[in-house]
This record gives sequence, C-alpha cells and structure tokens, in this order.
Amino acid sequence: MKKGFYTIMAAQFFSSLADNALFVAGVELLKSSGQPEWQRAALVPMFALFYVILAPFVGAIADALPKGRVMFFSNLIKVVGCLMMLFGSHPLIAYAIVGLGAAAYSPAKYGILTELLPNSQLVKANGWIEGLTILSIILGVLLGGQLIGPTISGHLLAFDFPWIDTGIDTPAEAAIAAMVGLYALAAAFNLRIPRTDAPLQPIAHSPLDLVRDFHVCNVRLWTDKLGQISLATTTLFWGVSGNLRYIVLAWAAVALGYETTQASALVGVVAIGTAAGAVVASLRMRLDQATWVIPLGIVMGLLVLGMNFITQLWVAVPFLILLGALGGFLVVPMNALLQHRGHNLMGAGRSIAVQNFNEQACILVLGALYAGTTMLGLSAFGAISIFGVLVAGLMWLIRRWHQRNCVNHRVEVEHLLALARSDRH
Repeated sequence: MKKGFYTIMAAQFFSSLADNALFVAGVELLKSSGQPEWQRAALVPMFALFYVILAPFVGAIADALPKGRVMFFSNLIKVVGCLMMLFGSHPLIAYAIVGLGAAAYSPAKYGILTELLPNSQLVKANGWIEGLTILSIILGVLLGGQLIGPTISGHLLAFDFPWIDTGIDTPAEAAIAAMVGLYALAAAFNLRIPRTDAPLQPIAHSPLDLVRDFHVCNVRLWTDKLGQISLATTTLFWGVSGNLRYIVLAWAAVALGYETTQASALVGVVAIGTAAGAVVASLRMRLDQATWVIPLGIVMGLLVLGMNFITQLWVAVPFLILLGALGGFLVVPMNALLQHRGHNLMGAGRSIAVQNFNEQACILVLGALYAGTTMLGLSAFGAISIFGVLVAGLMWLIRRWHQRNCVNHRVEVEHLLALARSDRH
C-alpha cells in the first residue's frame, strides 16, 4: 500500500472513534436529562438526515476539491456539532450537525481510495478501512461507555479552568467535550493526506444542475446489472446495522438488565465479529466473486431473530461475534464491487454520494420507523423480530434478483465480471 493510505487510515480511525463515542454520550445525555426513549432511538436517523439531504452536493464537492481538504473541514463541522451539544442546543439537532460533517467526509474518504490505489487493491483496501472502522466502533463505544462511567467521568469533571465556568457538569457532557479533541486530532491527520494526480471534476453551476446530475448518477447505478445488486445489498446491510447499534443497547437493558456503560460493550462485541469478517473477506475474496456472499445476508437475518431467546451473557457474546462476522464478510466485497462499478460509471465521489444517499435513507426510514413504534410501545424484542424478518426476506429477494439478471442478461453480467477480473492486475 502507498504511504498516503496509512494517513487516510489514521484520520478515519480517530474520526470514527469520536463518532461512536459521541453516540453513547448522546444516548446518556438524553437519558440523564429525562428525555423519552424515542428521542434516544431518534439519534440514529438524525445522524443520517444530512446524508440524505446533501447527497446531490457532497459527491460533486468531493470530486471538485482535493479530498484531504474536504475531510479536514468535515471534521471541523463535527467539532461545531459537539460544541452545540454542550452549550444549549437540543442534542438531536446538534447530533444532526455532526452527521452533516460525516456526510461531507464519507465521499472524500472512500473516493480517494480509487484515486490512490489500483483496482487490484480495492478489496484489500476496503477490508483494511472497514476493519479499522469497525475497530474504531469497538473502541469508540467502549470509550464512550467508560467516559460516562463514574471513574473516568469523575476525573474529567475534576478538571477546572481558572476564572472560567464551562458549564460542563455531567458525565455525558464531559465525554462530549473529550470528543472535540479527537475530532481535532483527526483533522490534523487530514492535513497530511497527499494530493493525488486524479483530475478534479468541476461542479455544475446551479443546485438544480447538481440535483439533476445526482439523479442521473443514481439511476445509472441502479440500472447497472452488478451495481444494482451491490447497492441493494449494502443499502440494506447498513440500514439495518445502523439501527441495530441502538437496538442492541435497548435489548441489553431489557434482556440482561444492563446500564448504558455495560450495554455499550455488547455493541463493541458485534463490531469485533464484523472486523474479523471484514479482514477475512479482504484476504480471501476477489472483486469478481463478490456476489457469492449474498446468501450470507439471509443467514444473518435469521440469526438476528435468535437474539430474542438469549438471556445469558455467556451465550450472547459468541452469538453477537458470529452475527457481526457474517456481516463483515458480506459487506466488504459488495462494497468494493459497488465502488468499482461506480468509479467506472460516474467517478468516485459521485458514486460514493449515491451509495451514502441510499444507505442513509434506509437508516433514516428504518430509524424513524423504530422511533415511531417506540412511541407507541414497541419493545426491543419486537423491533429485533421485525428487523430479522426484514433482512432475511429482502436478502432472499436480492438473491432472486441477481439470479434473474444472470439468466436474462447473461452476456452483460459476464462482461462486467470479466471487466472486474481484468482490473485485478
């Protein structure tokens, strides 16, 4: 791997670490202030909000500017969101601003991989990036849980600045303040990302042109016989897994009687399995073999249903690791295939923006559904049942969709797979 790749990895690690620790701190902030549970559940779709709203614009910006610079300013936006959360804004609004920074960050982060590395290294690079991202999720949720725990929060709250009243008086607020430093560290790494030789693509002159261009790119990827399958799979995977992050917290509370600090460790357990599956996939799978993993999605959906029958920690830990491993092994090759098709069809930044739009729209819709049904009294067990059936059923439909493509559009599918094989040099 080129030297710049490791700088990207470091920047991504610290930014994602802060994202996930901030999520736990946000849940605790709402809980400690007496807000209803539906608002805690709503953190997930609020983070996804600007991914959906700004999707037509962030991809074009990522293609028009040096991607390291885009990533730098995106982390500064996350700092602003943290400060808003600390100093009077509603946590849901402030967390949406952090999501705005993440929405701008993502197309640049993934898009620069296709500019810096050959196609033959895309699966491996995605494996390392996804594996490192999952590691940051593990450490992030654990860090967030520990920061709001009595030991570390006590030390953080003991810090005092002479003649300055910061207004930081609770464990959740102290944890959020610590995230400002992590985002600043990630921004410092962004400044070290090298400029690639890839030509910058000019932005259309009006917002309407950007929306029209985004619509064309979205349609182009959904009509591509491999792009549509990889996009459908990753959209469903991230839509469900994004919401499972909170559902596991809620499930641990009712099934195991855990507080936020303890429950956050189980979110990390799922991420451990996902990281392992991602690394194995990066080592074993080729780009042209990506669609082989689709049946694993059906198995993963059925396993989600099994959470309803687990009441002991010694059973929950290996079960959640297995669940995460299947997801990691599924998403890495499909994500690489999607990047490959998107890069060939429209450019890296625009294709990642299309991917983010679809995935985050799925998170937004499913998260809004979960938050809404929570207001009506849906239990964590009911949500798990719905999500499990949804994943298994939709992955079965995606598998059937791909099989029909292979029968009805055999020549086109074989050509696209041959193109993927030829790009392994």
